Amino acid sequence: MQNRTQAPNIFDAVEFDVKLNPYQHFTLDNGVSVYTIDGGTQEVLQIEFVFYAGNWHEEKNIVAATTNYLLKNGTKNKNAFAIDEYFAFYGAYLNRYCYNETSTITLHSLSKNLPHLLPVIAELFTESIFPEDELAIYKKNQQQRLQIKLKKCDFVANRLIDEYIYGIHHPYGKYTSTLDYNALERDELIAFYNQYYTQGKCLIFIAGKLPTNIQGLLNTYFGNIPFNPHKTFTKEYHIASADLKKQFIVNDENGVQGAIRIARNFPNKHHPDYTKAQVLNNILGGFFGSHLMKNIREDKGYTYGIHSFIQNHIHDTAWMISTEAGRDVCEATIDETYKEMNLLRNELVTEEELHLVKNFMIGSLLGTLDGPFQVMPRWRNYILNNLDETFFYNSIQTIKNITAEEIQTLAKKYLNPEDFYELTVI
Repeated sequence: MQNRTQAPNIFDAVEFDVKLNPYQHFTLDNGVSVYTIDGGTQEVLQIEFVFYAGNWHEEKNIVAATTNYLLKNGTKNKNAFAIDEYFAFYGAYLNRYCYNETSTITLHSLSKNLPHLLPVIAELFTESIFPEDELAIYKKNQQQRLQIKLKKCDFVANRLIDEYIYGIHHPYGKYTSTLDYNALERDELIAFYNQYYTQGKCLIFIAGKLPTNIQGLLNTYFGNIPFNPHKTFTKEYHIASADLKKQFIVNDENGVQGAIRIARNFPNKHHPDYTKAQVLNNILGGFFGSHLMKNIREDKGYTYGIHSFIQNHIHDTAWMISTEAGRDVCEATIDETYKEMNLLRNELVTEEELHLVKNFMIGSLLGTLDGPFQVMPRWRNYILNNLDETFFYNSIQTIKNITAEEIQTLAKKYLNPEDFYELTVI
C-alpha cells in the first residue's frame, strides 16, 4: 500500500522515456487505409474521415469550404433537419472542417451506436445533393458573419499577413470576400463533391473503444464507395511574397487597439532545423515564460498576451509572432520584439532557462499522449505529412540534447528582422 505520509519523488520531464503508442492499420476492399487505436475506459469513440479536398484543390475560391460545410445539409433521402435529428437521437456529434490541403467529417459517438450511424455517413459521401435553398441560406449567413469579422483588426491582420507571406493566389494566402459568396453555383459544388469526395482520396482514423467487428462494419458501408486511394495531386503553387516588408493598415479610424503580426517564411517539418527551431520558438514566445511574454506583457504591460509559433502546414509554412496591443504602443511592441530577437542572436540562453523550456516541451508532449483521443491526432498529423515514428523519437532526442550554442546559431540564422514581414492593423 502506498505510504501517503511520504511525498513522492519529483522527476523532470526530460528524464522520462517517452513512448508513442502505435496504431493498427488495415485497408478496405476499395483500398482505403484505416488507422485505429483501440483503448480508453469509456465506451465511446471518434472516427474521422479525411479527404484530400481542401482549398489547395479548388479552381474557384471557397468552393472547397462550401462543399464541406453543406455535405450534411441534405441528401436524396433526408433533408438537413432530418440528418441533424438522426444523429441527435443517438447522442452523437457530427462535424466537418475544411483546411488548406484536406477536409474532414468527424463523428463522436457511443461505440454501440456505430452500426446505426455509419450508413448515414456513407449516404453523405454518395448522395448529398446541396439543395439550392441551403446554399442560399449559407451564402447569406456567411456574408453577414464576414461583414462583422472585417470590423475586427485581428481578423483582418490574420488575412493580410498570410497574403504577404504566400501571395493572394496561393492557397495559404487567399481569403474570402462577400463577392465570392455571390459567385457560388450549385453545379460547382456538385462537381467538386464528385471529384474529391465520392471519387476522391480518403483516409479513416478511429480512436476509442472499438467494436470487435470494426473492419467488417467499415467494409460494409464504405468498402464499395469508389474512393481512389491512389489518387495523386500534382498541383503546385508558387510563393509570391509581398515586396513591401512593413505595412500599416487603418481598419477603424476610432480603434483603440492594434493587431500586430510579424512573420517570415520557414521550412516545413521535413527540414533538419524544424524541431530545433521549435525549441528556439518556445524560448522566444511559445509559452507563458517566454522572452516576449516576460518583456512585453509582464514588464511593459503593452498586451495581455503575445505568442510565436510555426504554422502547421503540409507544404510551405511560416514563423509567426502574433499579438494585440494598445494603439499608442504598437510601435513600441514591435521594437521590443526585435530587441528580444537581437538578444537571442547575441547572447547564449542560460542553462536554467534552456532546461525549463525542455521540461515544458516534454511535459506538454506527455499531455498529448494521454489516451487514444490524444494520440490519434499526432499520428494523423504524421501520416498526412508523410512522416513516421522516427520523426517523433528524433524530435524527443533533439529537444533533450539541444545546446545553448545551437540555439544561438539558429537565432542568427532565422531571427533577423530584415527577413520578417511586419503588419499593424488598427
